Amino acid sequence: MVESEINERVNGSALLIRPDYRELVTTDWFNPDHWKEKATPVSSGGRGGAWFLNANGAHLVLREYRRGGLIAKLSQKLYIYTRERDVRSFSEFRLLNRLKAMGLPVPGAVAAWFRKVSPIHYRAAIIIERLDDTAPLADLVPDLNDADWYRLGQTIRRFHDSGVRHADLNCFNVLVRDQTFYLIDFDKGRIMRPGTSSSWKQANLQRFARSLKKVAGDAVHQEVWNSFINGYDGSHSA
Repeated sequence: MVESEINERVNGSALLIRPDYRELVTTDWFNPDHWKEKATPVSSGGRGGAWFLNANGAHLVLREYRRGGLIAKLSQKLYIYTRERDVRSFSEFRLLNRLKAMGLPVPGAVAAWFRKVSPIHYRAAIIIERLDDTAPLADLVPDLNDADWYRLGQTIRRFHDSGVRHADLNCFNVLVRDQTFYLIDFDKGRIMRPGTSSSWKQANLQRFARSLKKVAGDAVHQEVWNSFINGYDGSHSA
C-alpha cells in the first residue's frame, strides 16, 4: 500500500502532509504572511481566507476554514473540537485523496493543518493543488453551450454514482478548463454509505440550481437546465 499521508506534530500544531511534500511543508506554510508577494488572495466566491501560492514553482491554494452566517459574528475561525479524525482540514485532506484515487476530477491535497486554541476550539487550514488555466463556472455561464451543460451533468452524475456528496455544490465550486469540469472545496463533503437514501442527490441538484439562478437568473437557468439534466440522466446527447 502506497503511503498517502505523513502525520506530524509541531509546537502544538498537527499536520497531514503528502509524502512528496514532506521535506518542504512547515507550519509557516499555513500563514499567508509567510509567503509575502508569493501569495495572492482568491477573489472569486467563498468567504475570503484563500490565497494562490507560488511555492518554489508549485502552484497551490491555501484555504483557511471560516464560518459563514450568524455564527461567524461570534467566531469566524474557531470550530468545536471533538476528535482529531473529525477536524475539517484532516477530513477534507483524506476525502480528496480518496476521490483522486477513484479517478474523479478534483484537485490533489498537499497538506492539512490544525491547532487547538483551547480545550474545545481549534483553527484549521488546508493546502491543495491549484488547477491551472481554469475559471469558475460562475464566470463562464454565458459562454457555455448545450454540449457543455450536458458534460457538466455527466460529471456531477459520476460523483453521485460514486456516492460522493458535495456539501456546497454551487457555481463557484465548479471549475472549467476547456471541456472538463472539476469540483473543489469538499469541506463537510463525504462518501455516503451504500444503501443510504438517494434523497441527498436531489438536494445536491436543487442546491446547484439555486446557485445557477442566483448567478445567471431564472431565464438562463431554464434555458440550460434541460441539457444539464439530460447529461445527468444519460439521456440523448446534446
